Amino acid sequence: MAPADHPDAATWTLLYDADCGFCRATLAGLLAFDLGKRVRPAAIQSPEGSALLADLEPAERLSSWHLISPEGERFSAGAGAPPLLRLLAGGRVPAAVLAAAPGPTDRAYHWVADHRSTLSRFVPSRAKTGATERIRRHAAEAGGGAGADGSGAA
Repeated sequence: MAPADHPDAATWTLLYDADCGFCRATLAGLLAFDLGKRVRPAAIQSPEGSALLADLEPAERLSSWHLISPEGERFSAGAGAPPLLRLLAGGRVPAAVLAAAPGPTDRAYHWVADHRSTLSRFVPSRAKTGATERIRRHAAEAGGGAGADGSGAA
């Protein structure tokens, strides 16, 4: 069955911090496994991000990434890892493992998020720049909408 024919083939929106090089590089790596183009990245800082996260204070919006289902259900921080992984090629088993341990998954997510500036130092500038272009391309292929870079242009 082709990905577009899959019964759960609707597009999910992944909101990320466009100003974080580590976040962009990590997202670009994850999107490489989104073979069915079921995940459409959009910047938290974009008009779409602001609208989808309107119930959160600005600091809360940027405290983690957010995965929005086609029905509008939001999964943030570690809670978003299992549903995201289920959308990616080869992600069902890791998703099941993380879903079985929500506490440790969320703590691990928050540790990484709290140390992303330090971790970003280990990501080459070239990789961060390339990640931005891969995210833009993926956003356009997965359905366009608000720009992946927060500019409103896919």
